[in-house]
Amino acid sequence: MLKKNYTNIDGMLHIGGLSVEYLRKKYGTPLYIYDQKLIKDTARAFRENFKSDIFASEVSFASKAGSNLYLLGLIKNEGLFLDTVSIGEMYIGMKAGFEPKKIHLHGNNKTKEELVFAIENKIGTIIIDSYEEFLFLEEILKEMDEKMDCLLRINPDVKTSTHKYIQTSNADSKFGINIRDEKIESYIKEMAQSQFVNLLGFHAHIGSQVMEVGFFEEEAKILFDFTKKMQDLTDQSFSHLNLGGGFGVRQNKNDKDFDLEKFLRDFAKIIEEKIKDYKLKITRVGIEPGRSMINQAGTTIYSVGSVKHTLEGLPLVFVDGGMSDNIRPSLYGAKYDALIANRLDDKNYEKFRVGGKFCESGDILIEETDLPYPKRGDILAIENTGAYSLAMSSNYNKLPKPTVVFVEDGKDYLAVKRETLDDLIKNDCEYKGE
Repeated sequence: MLKKNYTNIDGMLHIGGLSVEYLRKKYGTPLYIYDQKLIKDTARAFRENFKSDIFASEVSFASKAGSNLYLLGLIKNEGLFLDTVSIGEMYIGMKAGFEPKKIHLHGNNKTKEELVFAIENKIGTIIIDSYEEFLFLEEILKEMDEKMDCLLRINPDVKTSTHKYIQTSNADSKFGINIRDEKIESYIKEMAQSQFVNLLGFHAHIGSQVMEVGFFEEEAKILFDFTKKMQDLTDQSFSHLNLGGGFGVRQNKNDKDFDLEKFLRDFAKIIEEKIKDYKLKITRVGIEPGRSMINQAGTTIYSVGSVKHTLEGLPLVFVDGGMSDNIRPSLYGAKYDALIANRLDDKNYEKFRVGGKFCESGDILIEETDLPYPKRGDILAIENTGAYSLAMSSNYNKLPKPTVVFVEDGKDYLAVKRETLDDLIKNDCEYKGE
């Protein structure tokens, strides 16, 4: 099993060989800390376990989980592909060194600007989300006299047992064409005959934070059944399939473990069997880990302020950040654990809530966690914040965004500088009067 590089030295949490007190003094709080070695190990686990003798495997990092030049440069260096959903993510990916042919463009409402950017920069694959988008893309390609490799995103109608906001395969999902849509066969016939869209195959994604392996097996069976049916219908062989991501990670102490390496090996075998059973000419199979690539490597540290005892509910431990650096608890009830990182040997636990400093009643990072009684100036660490926390951060209440630092073998590497007060107004225009 992959393990994070945490150590306890004299009651002080060390990550990647560095104490969190040292990191706080150098960079301040709130602070995003990434365990660089764990990211490397995880990337290699995907690459080395999801492989086959009968198909080429394509592991693409879903950059919506976290995107900056340093992180994407690290991911690129591990030999992965890149999944993007916007012109900004494509741009940063290329700036980080990704070859355009190793970048894919997703999205349910791609703009003309994004599609033209992808075509002009020779992006590897566009994943078409709807029939209307196919017509839109075909028109642009015709105008530009270009041809583009594409996959069609289908919705396999697999309902997972996760929060509604991170399910992507329900019948009312905004993503893809539902497999039960009575027009889907005519759509694919037309796409297969296009002079400008080169339909290589199909893509599906069932949601995020899926802990039950059976859902992925169900997705694979549906996608291969569908591909065989479309091959017979169109008399065309499809070479590519992409089964998306969503592989679960342990978020807090109540979550069960997800044995990623075993799952990847087993999943590759299931795919091999399906290719043989259906006699398909699939030569490339892709997956798109995002959260499962970087989430466990991330830790956010805060400085503790006051503790407030309210008339009802658990006492509140206030920290110097909150919903602007991690919106997930407020957005869809994500649950975390915390620890007092400078007093790891203190075992006199009590139950607390962890609240942020923002002017919102919903600014609660943790509804219940066990901590030794916090003191002003303590370091509160929240584990498993590597995915989406930074990506979804904001300047709400006009707080500057935190520093991002990567650590490995006793060295720290600055990835993103802390915003300054001037950064908060750099794009503002002054009122000049009437």
